[in-house]
Amino acid sequence: MTGTWKPQQTADGSFTFFSEEFGEAFHSRHGAKSEAFEKFAQATDLVATAASGSIRLLDVCYGLGYNTAAALEVIWAAHPTCIVEWAGLELDETVAIAALTPDYLQLWSTPVQQALTTIAHTHQVQTPTLNAHLRLGDARQTIQTLVADGFQADAIFFDPFSPRRCPQLWTVEFFTWVARCLASTGRLATYSRSAAVRSALLATGLAIGTIPLGDRALPHEWSQGTIASWDGRSLHPLSPMEQEHLQTRAAIPLRDPQLTDTAAQIHARHQQEQQQSTCESTSSWRRRWGIE
Repeated sequence: MTGTWKPQQTADGSFTFFSEEFGEAFHSRHGAKSEAFEKFAQATDLVATAASGSIRLLDVCYGLGYNTAAALEVIWAAHPTCIVEWAGLELDETVAIAALTPDYLQLWSTPVQQALTTIAHTHQVQTPTLNAHLRLGDARQTIQTLVADGFQADAIFFDPFSPRRCPQLWTVEFFTWVARCLASTGRLATYSRSAAVRSALLATGLAIGTIPLGDRALPHEWSQGTIASWDGRSLHPLSPMEQEHLQTRAAIPLRDPQLTDTAAQIHARHQQEQQQSTCESTSSWRRRWGIE
């Protein structure tokens, strides 16, 4: 698969790509680099975990590599000798290769630039402080090989295109496989605040919390995303508004029973389930809370 990637500058000065295939950018317009630090590297509390001297990371939908880059920066700034064991899932290697230009690489320190370059070209890195393996293909299948290998991540960065554009990677069934790669004390972070996504995470047995808003929040926003863990400790609790969101039709999760359905099939099933639901409508919930 070869994509067409249109560079776009975001509000913090960093660049992202726009995918013609999915009709979406890879990052928030607020800032590609800022998003990688705030919603993934910082939200998963990497510095504390890395204090042990080693850490395992799983990057679901590696893309341009920003989430991994931000994680390595944070970890090695605090613990320069920390050994990082890293696994990445990505459908299209041309994204990572296209990001190996000065405009993108200059965002990162030299060791991180070297890691991104090697991952993109050879899909593997072996150094004293980094053991990395990028798995290419449909993540619904490659996640199963990772589970078979017994990989247990201290932090999972979950960053596919939106549920509307790529529902295949936001289903209960896919999250169930991803959760099997999350260590007992690990954290999963995603930019999505969708009630359907949160319900899917809950269906796997995970506890969830919210990523509080940052300084750049818009009036209609109420969260930067979602954090999940097995025990729920130290997670920022959902607000009453967010809790009520989980009782609406919007919270009916996406399904892909055999992990083989197309986006159209998943959306059609989801729409039918929502139409048959007796839960409160999302529009009613939005009016009650004054959400535009």
